[in-house]
Parts: sequence; C-alpha cells; structure tokens
Amino acid sequence: MTTDASALPVDQRAVDALAASGLRYGLLDTSDRAAFEAWFAADARGFAESRISESVMASNVEHLAVNRTTGVWDDSIPNAEVPVATVNSWVTELTVPGPVVAPAWAVSSVTVAPTHRRRGVARAMMEAELRVAHSAGVPMAILTASEATLYSRYGYAPATSAASVEVDRRRVSWAAPAPSGRVHFVEAADLLPDAIAISERAVRRSPGEVARWAGFFPRYLALNKPGSDVARALRTVRYDDVDGVAQGWAAYHIDEKGPEARILRVDVLEAATDDAVRGLWRFLLEHDFVTSIHADLRSIDEPLKWLVDDARGVRWMHVSDHLWVRILDTAAALEARRYETPGALELVVDDPLGFANGRFLLEVAAGGRASVTALDDEYESTAPVLRLSVIDLGAIYLGGYRPSMLAAAGRIEADDAAIRLADRLFAAERTPHLSIWF
Repeated sequence: MTTDASALPVDQRAVDALAASGLRYGLLDTSDRAAFEAWFAADARGFAESRISESVMASNVEHLAVNRTTGVWDDSIPNAEVPVATVNSWVTELTVPGPVVAPAWAVSSVTVAPTHRRRGVARAMMEAELRVAHSAGVPMAILTASEATLYSRYGYAPATSAASVEVDRRRVSWAAPAPSGRVHFVEAADLLPDAIAISERAVRRSPGEVARWAGFFPRYLALNKPGSDVARALRTVRYDDVDGVAQGWAAYHIDEKGPEARILRVDVLEAATDDAVRGLWRFLLEHDFVTSIHADLRSIDEPLKWLVDDARGVRWMHVSDHLWVRILDTAAALEARRYETPGALELVVDDPLGFANGRFLLEVAAGGRASVTALDDEYESTAPVLRLSVIDLGAIYLGGYRPSMLAAAGRIEADDAAIRLADRLFAAERTPHLSIWF
C-alpha cells in the first residue's frame, strides 16, 4: 500500500470520459505556483467563499502541496487556467474501534462550477478517486459531506454524528469534581508545538477522528491571518495536568451581539484525557460577561450536561451526520479494527461498483482481533449470515450505527441471532466522532 497519494498516476478512465465532453482532467503540478493559486481560487468559489487573501494563499500553498491535487479544465472558456472542478486527496490515519488506526483515503475540496453541472464531471472525479485508492491498496475512503444525498451514489455512508451545543451561561454553574490541573493563556504561535502534540494523542481516543494535517494548526490558530480581525479576536489556552504535562488546548473568540448578548464561540477544543476535557470546559463555562457558549461538531456523548447543575441550560442543536465512510477492501477494513466480543459472522456484501462485494467470513478471537476470509460460491459456512450493501457496511463499520437499526429499516437482511451477534461485534468502546471538517 502506498502512503503517497500524489505519486499515483492519473485515472485514465476519467481522462477519457471527460475528454469526450471537451474537458481536460488531470493532476496539478503543485510546484507551479500560479496554477496552484488558480486551483485554490476555484476551490473557494465552489464553496461560495470570498477570494483568498495573500497570507492564507501562502499558507495553503505551503501546507497542501504534498496532497494529490486534481482538477478539470475547460480550455474553451475565458480564464481557462482556473479549473471548473476540483478534488484534493491524501492517505491519512483514521481512528477505528480498538482504538487503533487504519489507513484511509481522505477526499476533500470536491467542487464543480455551476457552469459545468450535469456533464458527468462529479461522477468521473469521484469514481476516479475510488479506483486510484483501491489500486493503491487503501482499504477505505472517507470524506465530510456538505450535501446529504450526493455521496451515497458512490457507496459512502454516514458513519459518525456531531452536534452543536449551546450553554446558557447565566443558568448553569459547575457541579462536577474539580479538574486536577490548570488552564493557562498561551499566545497562538507559542501554543503551536503543544497543540500539535496534544492533537496527536487526542485523535487516538475516539473512532472517527482523523490525523490532523500540517495546515490545520495555522488555520485554527489564525497564524495564516496575521494582523487580521480574526487573529486579534482569538484567544488560545492550554490545559496542564497535575504533573505539568500539556493535555488539552482550546481556541475561542467572543462574538458581540449587543450589550445583552455576548457569545463565547469555541473554535477548537482538543483533549488527550477526560480530566483535560473537564478542565477546559470549566474554564469556558466560568467566563464573566458572557451570556452563552456555543460549540460546533461536538460528540453527541459530550458529558457537558453532567458537568453543570442545571442540565436544561445545555441545548443540543443541529445533530447531523458528519464523517462518511466508503469501504473499498472489505477484508482489509474488517481486519483493521477491533471487536467487542469473540464470534463468527458471514457477511454478504453488495457493491454496485465492484470494489467491496463478495462473501466474507469474519472470525473474531478473544481480545478483539479478527481474521477475514473471502469465500467462494461453493463454500458452505455455518456462521450466521448478514446480507448488506457496501453503504450499510460503511455505516456500521465504526460502531456509530447498530446493525439492528439498519435491519429494522429493512436494509440489512439477517435472522435475529445474526443481528444480535452483529450488534455486539460492531459496537465501539466510545461513540464515534469527528470534531473537524476536512
């Protein structure tokens, strides 16, 4: 398996399909600064963002040049140097139940200009990403979706949930045991090395989290916007445990909504221990001159209601899917994670694109490690059988959705014994969660 996505060749099927529509599909030479900046301009336009500032552009070019950067160009239009479609991908580490890490093909920056819709551009790009990832031996692809109906066409499934949380600061007081450590204000540039080290440990705690890339930290510490209003408003803190070890960090700003409404908005909160989670939340909850606290992309099992004296002062809003998973190699993906109980289960997987389909015998030993055998048509298995689509397999893979729920919806075909076993096998030790966009 390769870990360098940028070194893989272009997908010829996509080249041919888009050439038939008068379009040019290919990999971008990220050493060509002008071409790279034109690609970023198309990416920003696709997400309805404003034009990129010079400092942000410089940070993007510096930190994303190692990724696989793909575009579609129309040489017949004005400003033909700006692609009409974009996609960016890399091989990352995904935390899966265990918790352990597994390689995954991260897909990002998927845009198609409104002038070039309904010409097969998105399908050509998305299927090309799957073919390249599969040929490279990467067992699954992942993405965060801005649209809920698009990516299931390519076999992706929602695998984690996230929520926005709002706390009425005037209504709640701290009610949990006091954290053992201390919170310190640290300037963003000084916090950078600790933030990187903490994040590396924090993402190993929950299935669904992915390794942060180098450009993540300059963005969320506003180091890519020196002197801007965003950078001046940002406050950054670090939590040290009782032994003085840095275990958590947060970035936040105060949103002025008038004399009677000041909202503390949490931009990042990452913690490598439960004690650090409590320490950072207590610090945020006890701010003066703040009427409410708002944080996005929090776990649906965030313990916040149990940290305060009035649980009704905490409101969960906008609970939605977040990380989407697409299994590409069923055996390798199933062997990569750990399981909650020993057992054997036969999975019959239907994948219309042909990457993950087949019959597979999943055998889990004591300790949670699994071996998976691809079965031919003649093999007669005595294990309980689960019949499901590749979308359903992606949904249950991280433990975020129970097989019994999908069976109740008529999506998984199995008898009651097989469903009960599948529920036990695919459960995760923590609720799957991804706390960022990528």
